[in-house]
Amino acid sequence: MRRVLTIAGSDSGGGAGIQADLKAITLLGGYGMTVITALTAQNTVGVQAIVELPLDFIESQIDSVVSDIGVDAVKTGMLSSSGIVSLVAGKIRQYKLKRVVIDPVMVAKSGDPLLKQEARTALREELIPLSLLVTPNLPEAAELCGFEVRDPETMRQAARCIHEMGARHVLVKGGHLEEGSVDILFDGKDFHDYGGPRILTKNTHGTGCTFASAIATELAKGNSVQESVRRAKNFMTTAIRFSLSLGHGHGPTNPYAVVAREMERSHVLESLKRAFERLRHENIGSLIPEVQSNLGYALPYAESPEEVAAFPGRIARLGGSVAAVAPPEFGGSSHVARIVLTLMRHDPSFRSVMNLRFSEEIVAACERAGLCVRSFDRRDEPAAIKEREGSSLEWGTELVLKAGEMPDIIFDRGDVGKEPMIRVIGRNPDDVVRKTLKIRRHIQE
Repeated sequence: MRRVLTIAGSDSGGGAGIQADLKAITLLGGYGMTVITALTAQNTVGVQAIVELPLDFIESQIDSVVSDIGVDAVKTGMLSSSGIVSLVAGKIRQYKLKRVVIDPVMVAKSGDPLLKQEARTALREELIPLSLLVTPNLPEAAELCGFEVRDPETMRQAARCIHEMGARHVLVKGGHLEEGSVDILFDGKDFHDYGGPRILTKNTHGTGCTFASAIATELAKGNSVQESVRRAKNFMTTAIRFSLSLGHGHGPTNPYAVVAREMERSHVLESLKRAFERLRHENIGSLIPEVQSNLGYALPYAESPEEVAAFPGRIARLGGSVAAVAPPEFGGSSHVARIVLTLMRHDPSFRSVMNLRFSEEIVAACERAGLCVRSFDRRDEPAAIKEREGSSLEWGTELVLKAGEMPDIIFDRGDVGKEPMIRVIGRNPDDVVRKTLKIRRHIQE
């Protein structure tokens, strides 16, 4: 296991600093170690107090870790004073540490300063020349270089400027760009752009800490700088997409999202198998449509159809029961996946859906069962969406969800060439099966 040392401040709110660093390092398979430079009383709305630790104690922490356990990569974060910056730089030289990632933390997400003005010169002159990589955001790059950094062109200028300070690589992060989102890496010769979707969320507390720690962990594994940035970028995109609405201010990112998704693969498939067996023994054949049915279940934090499992070949009516052509697998149905992914964009806990035969009698049974029933009219579907295969499912689901709470049932009465359909929505396959059997009982009544 690769050893990653973070030298940074403690965030009592857990979203940034040492706490965020350790989460990222651990989730990416590294062994995290810490040197705490300062204690902060901090939450999602601001920094209420800061206590710097004595220089001799910071030094003791570094000596204790490096002399015994050793270090494969180092990440620095909050180094609030020139004394701390100088001490850390001296220790990096003393122990000849090579994979050094400098996150030039200057201001908290709330706007509270985390680096004293007098320490910024020490950062430029003593620490940056020792780095393998420096990861400033736009305000930090502007502070380091002395000019405004506001677009990709000035980001490249800033990267050259910081490289001239002695950094071997510079990654200028574009999270503060007004349009788009691109991070630009400069290796002293070439620029490498890392684009990504702009995710509209206020919950970005700890983004810089987590990103730098993820890069350091990938470097510790022996990956190149370019590959480490690419992997860390993908990790961060998911962590931001599924960020956490905690507190009253800027909530934290969610680095666990990537890991949770992978850990749940076998559980998702087994859940679908159990749910199907229950359906098979409950004689629901009369609810299966002519075009057959399917039951899907997504991984936590799913982002693509390949992360939604369903039954390839669908679920068919077999007398009064049902049969499946093949066991469930990921990517088993793009149609089901579109619906589930649309549901998850509104509420990530709703990850399962099954389609049933439409009839006015079945819709009435849904209502008698006390289920929340919503519908959309395919005749209202824009022409451009009709032309794209499968897009109407996503459009109709989105239309319903924008109107209010998550329903139990979404149905449509079809259109020319489009069969009417009922869709049962649930948090998991057991939830979907429970609602389906409830519908069947109310038909029988």
